[in-house]
Amino acid sequence: MLARGTEGEPAAAGIALRPPARGLGRIPTFRALQEESFRRLWIALTVSAVGTWMQIVALGLLVLDLTHGSALALGTVSLGQACSFLLFAPAGGAFADRLDRRRLLLLTQSVMLVLAGLLGVLTATGAIRFWMIPVVAFLSSAALSFDQPTRNALIASLVSKENVMNAMALQSAVFNGASIVGPALAGLALSRIGYAGNFFLNAASYLAVLVVLVAMRTPALEAASKSAARWFDSFREAIHHVRRDAVLPPMVLAYGALLFFGPSAAMMLPFFARQVIHTGPAQLGVLFSAVGVGAVSGALIVASLGDFSRKGLLVFGSTLVCAAALAVFGLSSTMRISVPALFILGGAQNAAGATTITLLQTRVPPHMRGRAMSLNTLLVMCIRPLGDFPVAALMAGLGFRHAVLLSAMVVAIAPLALLITHPAARSS
Repeated sequence: MLARGTEGEPAAAGIALRPPARGLGRIPTFRALQEESFRRLWIALTVSAVGTWMQIVALGLLVLDLTHGSALALGTVSLGQACSFLLFAPAGGAFADRLDRRRLLLLTQSVMLVLAGLLGVLTATGAIRFWMIPVVAFLSSAALSFDQPTRNALIASLVSKENVMNAMALQSAVFNGASIVGPALAGLALSRIGYAGNFFLNAASYLAVLVVLVAMRTPALEAASKSAARWFDSFREAIHHVRRDAVLPPMVLAYGALLFFGPSAAMMLPFFARQVIHTGPAQLGVLFSAVGVGAVSGALIVASLGDFSRKGLLVFGSTLVCAAALAVFGLSSTMRISVPALFILGGAQNAAGATTITLLQTRVPPHMRGRAMSLNTLLVMCIRPLGDFPVAALMAGLGFRHAVLLSAMVVAIAPLALLITHPAARSS
């Protein structure tokens, strides 16, 4: 039974709250882990995220192998993901607000398990072709379009209101933290069990989340969430609410600019490792892990800040740090320079993302949280891979260094312009 409902109140009268968790939950940075349902889901998501990162690393290298080192091929996979999110993400948040979130997650996690297993079978049998990878990426992204907003909205209902920002930061740390372990494991596994083995391990990792969801009992959705309005109208309602807010528009624009113009690690690191410094899977794992260590550090710093003021300045400042780190990485040609730059890049990017998600969660009504998280899904899962395609084209035409430096310049300009034009955001 859940200890708390969506508003942080006891789930039912006469039911005693569980005592605070021992261990990490007693440390302020991890205080949301005191909530038992969130703690169990958080652990399961960590296991699943490790498998996801193993697949990300293996898939990037497999694409380069199948296409003889084409950066544009990596961009094409990202484009397939972006198109899927563009089509389905608005519906994902509306469904998260109108359906049972636990059951919806059971469905999306099961679909992603099957698709990871399919990749493993196709690779193991030698039937894999490049065109199949964008198709699987499209289908996986369709499932994620419903999974991401549902997961974030569910998490917000598993913890008390004062722990929402802490829970969001810890949730952000899950995926990025797994990038410390997952790529390193992928580098080791590729030499022993090959691409297919990585895909099968990712499929198995979804079982941890499914087990927790089966045992979980969730609070009922608010009555307002069961509106009969069409899903597109309900998503538009949430967008309208965000646009009217004094703080959210510049925050979302700054974070969106970072995601669109800054190339993702999944796209640029395999190409950098193979075509720029000419190294193997183990070193690629180190590069991914550097981003992950930085991302976890950024998430834990944000989690430790609590419900602090001046969130807008943190978003803008983190974006500028991202631009500087990306420029240093673009100029680097050795692991000694690349690893620290990627560490800073991961930390600053995650600080900006966790803070933006928190603002979206706390500045919209509870019954709109799923739709607000659809907007976040569009940013992270659609805007980012959509931006990867033109960056990949620039890499093919101008070279890696010039493309990354141009991206860093644009990422730096966006927050500076927003700071000047939106003074209210500086005091948020």
